[in-house]
This record gives sequence, structure tokens and C-alpha cells, in this order.
Amino acid sequence: MGWSSRGLRGSTFETLINMTNERYMRDGSAVIQKIPTPITPVAQKPGTGIITQAFYERKSTVDYIGVSGGLPIAFDAKETGRDYLPLQNIHEHQIEFMSAFKKQGGIVFLLVNFWRKSECYILYFDQLHVFWTASKTGGRQSIPYAAFDKALAVGSSAGLALDYLGVVLKR
Repeated sequence: MGWSSRGLRGSTFETLINMTNERYMRDGSAVIQKIPTPITPVAQKPGTGIITQAFYERKSTVDYIGVSGGLPIAFDAKETGRDYLPLQNIHEHQIEFMSAFKKQGGIVFLLVNFWRKSECYILYFDQLHVFWTASKTGGRQSIPYAAFDKALAVGSSAGLALDYLGVVLKR
């Protein structure tokens, strides 16, 4: 599996999440951090240190992990410009990790940004797992926009660009 600029596709969304997480940390609401994907550089642009080619050392789990009020939280951030979320963007090892995390009492979800609609939603693991399982037995290969619970829409509040904890902690 090679590294490419595709990894930059969600950088604006990720920046908003990171800014939100920094605010949660300052406010004492949560400690949630980005989990870096471990890569080994193979080639760099001379004199710049910019990685031009690399490979993944191992499979990653989810994008973010942390705790809020004693509750363990893990989530992956996904973006789509379509009216559905392709399940090919979610990998078997991620499903396995999320399932194990949930079994340990953690709160697990996807934070999904439909960027053409300027809408973001929480999709809890239980619902994700239903779609994932169906896709492996000939069902839909995506999760339609209509399947996202509008009550789980993530918006801004109190100066936070994406107050996802405001949605998660109401549950």
C-alpha cells in the first residue's frame, strides 16, 4: 500500500476536528487525540524533508481516540461528496477494532462529513455494523444519506466548529 496525496483529501475536515479537540482539552471537556498512521518514508524531496514516497508500517485503527467524563471514545472521520458514504472507505481491521472497543464499554462512531451538503453526522457503530454486514452478503456497498439520523447532526456551538461531543454526550 503506497502513500500518496489522497491522504490530504480530508485535511480541512480534520483541521476542524483537531481545533475542536484542542478546545475540548482547554475547557477540560475531553482529551481526544489524533492517532497518526505509522508510515516509513522511502523517498524525500532533496533539501526539503518532504516525503514523496512511503509505505504503511501496519494497519491503523481509527483516526481519534480519547476520553470525556470517564467515557472512552473512539471515532473515525470520513468525508464524501456524494449522497452516500462508500463502505469501501472502511476496512475490516477498523470494524474489528471498533467492535472490540465497544465491547469494552467504549463509545464508537464515525464522524461523517457530507461536504457538498455542508452537513456532518454521527453514525454509531451499531448502525455502521448493520450496513457493513449487509454489504458482505450482497447488500448495498454504501450507506445512503437518508440513513443518517438528522437528530445526530453535528453543528457548531459555543465557538466550536464541530461540537460532536454535544451530540455524543446527549445519548
